[in-house]
Amino acid sequence: MALNPYFLQGSSGEQGLVQDLINEQLKIYGIEVYYLPRKLLKTDGILNEVESSKFDSSFPVEAYLNNYDGYAPDSDIMTKFGLRLKNEISLVISKERFEESISPYLAEIAAASPETEDLVFISRPKEGDLIYFPLGERIFEIKRVEVEKPFYQLGKNYVYELSCELFEYEDEEIDTGISEIDEVLEDVGYITDLKLVSFGGTAECVASVVPEFSGVTKVVLLNDGYNYTGIPTVIISPPGSGSPLFSDVDTSSLSGAIGLDEYSLTARGVAITTSVGDALSIKEIVITNTGYGYTQPPTISIVGGGGTGAIATCVISESPIYEINVTDKGDRYFIPPTITIDPPVGGGVTATAISRIVNGRVSEVLLTNAGSGYTSAPNITVSAPPSVGFGTYIVSETVTGSLSGVTAEVKSWTNPGQDIDKILRVSINSGTFSEGENIVGSSSSAIYTLKSYDLDTSSSDQYSDNDDFEIEADKILDFTESNPFGTY
Repeated sequence: MALNPYFLQGSSGEQGLVQDLINEQLKIYGIEVYYLPRKLLKTDGILNEVESSKFDSSFPVEAYLNNYDGYAPDSDIMTKFGLRLKNEISLVISKERFEESISPYLAEIAAASPETEDLVFISRPKEGDLIYFPLGERIFEIKRVEVEKPFYQLGKNYVYELSCELFEYEDEEIDTGISEIDEVLEDVGYITDLKLVSFGGTAECVASVVPEFSGVTKVVLLNDGYNYTGIPTVIISPPGSGSPLFSDVDTSSLSGAIGLDEYSLTARGVAITTSVGDALSIKEIVITNTGYGYTQPPTISIVGGGGTGAIATCVISESPIYEINVTDKGDRYFIPPTITIDPPVGGGVTATAISRIVNGRVSEVLLTNAGSGYTSAPNITVSAPPSVGFGTYIVSETVTGSLSGVTAEVKSWTNPGQDIDKILRVSINSGTFSEGENIVGSSSSAIYTLKSYDLDTSSSDQYSDNDDFEIEADKILDFTESNPFGTY
């Protein structure tokens, strides 16, 4: 008799013994890896392709590494898109360990979220799932699962052999809760770092007035001109001869005036342009200071800037606000704050103004209408910078810009402290965020104000060298300038 007569060649006891021996061998000679099952969020109903998926569960399991001589040969391939790494590993895991320690949890996950397509099947490892390989700190994708090798020893199979290839990230959601795994892909893909703040300092400013004397209070734009390529210069003619000079005025009556001796009597204004197509036109002309001693409206000239055709006229009034000086620039303004000026005491025209910001601070306040009837300096209120800021963003949740409507998915959230910029790392952007808007989390409801952003347009994708190829190719043939083959 060829076979050992003391074995039944397939009894449950013999099969259990073999399985126990295999389990023990794996625990002795194996390494601990993490099995990450893929959840299908959305598939194409026509082509049956996976459009989006996520990995938010992980299961430690012992596995034997078959690659005794390193990764598979010829795994580093030079392609037209650059060097591509196709490192491969072959792992052996226990069939019993998977069915007892992983499958029941997969069944619970699938039952808890029946609205998603979640797990196709749960009885064995499936192609498309991931394996985190701690020795190389790499994530591999299961490409093939061998379920019949060795082939039915004692009438049963005892292991799964997993053929895995280095995972190529395609914007999948990975949030297992294990930082060792999640951080591997934190910097992969097209990343945008959003610098967020929760509060800032409010700017302050004061007005200067010259009671009982007239100045240029408003500039009315009659024609905005055309074909401007830059900002034109605004020239306002000085007061007529015989106008009072500062030396003729009792300086004690100059309520709230600051450094009037540093300015001439002539009013000053600046043009604000707006874009119409590819050319600039003048949107409005605002007043830096109203001048002093005008008895009739001066003439105004708009020169330079590469354009022509702009026409404006001046309006004068008595006792306007002479100018507005910024005493505290504040900080963390991302859009110009609103300026509110109290009306003159005893009646008159209330002044209006706009602000400009540079690097998040108010640089100047300009008068759009200097008002009239101001016998004393009015109170000026500057709106506070955005003060929203609370909550904790959740990894993989969607955030939305309140003004731009741009959406993105959270990669990581760093909140170092109240007075330090917070960093929200996102990917899969639908567009470009706008500075000064609020970034709102869909699940966490966290909300902070965007100070600035750093867009990683180069991406850390090691396979994407398309831009470099295009730049080099344009040196040979560049169809954007002309047809190199001529025209006919």
